[in-house]
Amino acid sequence: MHNIITGVDLAKEEIQVCVCKRNKVQSNQAMTPTEFASWLASSKPMTIVFEACSTSNYWKQKALEFGHDARLISAKLVASVRQNQKTDKNDALAVAQAAQLTDVSFINGKSKEQQELQTLVRLRELAVKHKVAVQQQIKSLLLEFNIRVSPSQGGLSGVVEAVLEDAENGFSVVFRQALNTSWQHLQQGIESIKQYDLYLEKAANEHETCKSLQALEGVGPLNAVNLYMALGCGEMGQFETGRDASACIGLTPIQHSSGGKVKLGSVGKYVKNNMLRSCLVSGAMSAVNQAMRRPAKTKKEMWIQQMVERRGKRCTAVALANKTVRTAFAMLANGTEYKAELLAA
Repeated sequence: MHNIITGVDLAKEEIQVCVCKRNKVQSNQAMTPTEFASWLASSKPMTIVFEACSTSNYWKQKALEFGHDARLISAKLVASVRQNQKTDKNDALAVAQAAQLTDVSFINGKSKEQQELQTLVRLRELAVKHKVAVQQQIKSLLLEFNIRVSPSQGGLSGVVEAVLEDAENGFSVVFRQALNTSWQHLQQGIESIKQYDLYLEKAANEHETCKSLQALEGVGPLNAVNLYMALGCGEMGQFETGRDASACIGLTPIQHSSGGKVKLGSVGKYVKNNMLRSCLVSGAMSAVNQAMRRPAKTKKEMWIQQMVERRGKRCTAVALANKTVRTAFAMLANGTEYKAELLAA
C-alpha cells in the first residue's frame, strides 16, 4: 500500500472522498462524478479503496488506468467499522479505516468482459422471475373460478386454451382478451429465456475459461459462467482454497466451533448468492440422474452411484456440487484442464 490511503463512498450523484496520510485525515470532501474523474487523473499514485457497490467496478477500472492502487472492500466490513451515525463522511472515513485493518480481505473487481457476462446472467435471472410470477398469477386467478391446472388437462397451456375456446363458460369478451394478453406475455417471457440461453451458450463457448469449465459434470454454459464469475474474478472475495470458495457458496456444513471443539451443522441454504448455489445443485442433480441410468464409466460416476446408495440423490447432488466448485477452483488457480478419470477395463 502507498502512504496515502483514500476511502471512497460511492453514490449516483455525489462521491465522498476521504484522504488519509499516516493515520490522519487530510481531507474529506464530496465531489460530483465528473470532478472525481478529474481528481483521479490529476492526483499522484495512491491507494484508493472503494466500498463495493454497483458502480465500484467502473471506478476501480478508471483508477487503475490513472496508475492508482485501486481496491474494493466489503460493505459489511465497512458498516462494522463505521463510528457514529451513518453519513457520507463517516462512511468514507470507515472505508479508509477498514482498509488498514490487519490481514483484511479485499474483493477482486471485474473487468468489462466479466461485467458483460454478469449482465447476461442477471438478465436471464430476471426473465425467469418474471415468467414464474406471471405463470403463478394466471394459475391463482383461474383457481378463483375453481379452474384447476393439472397435467391431465395439458398443463397451464391446455387449461388456458380450453377457457378461451369454450364459448359457453360464461366469461365475458373483455376477460378473455385480458387472459389472452397475459398468456401471450408469458409466452414472450419463455421465448426471451430461450434467447438469453443462446446468448450465454455463445458467450461461454467463445470464452476459453468458460469453455474448459463445461467439461465438469453438471456444468453447462450457465454454470460455467457462474463459476467463472464467482471464482475467476472473486465476486464474493479472494479465496485461498477451494474449500473456502465452496463454503462461501453454501455447499459445506456450517461450523459452530468454540473452545477447541469443532461442531459441524447442516449445509447452509441461506447464502449471499443463493441463485448460484441453486444452479450448481440443479446441474449436479442432472448429472446424478444421468449417472444412475447407465453403468459407471468413470471413477466420478462410480462415486456418485455409491453415494446415492448411502445417502440418496439430494445429498449426492450437494456433495457433487461441492466437488465441482473445488475442482473448478483448482482449474482456475493452476490453469489446468479437467479430464474425467476412466475406470480400468
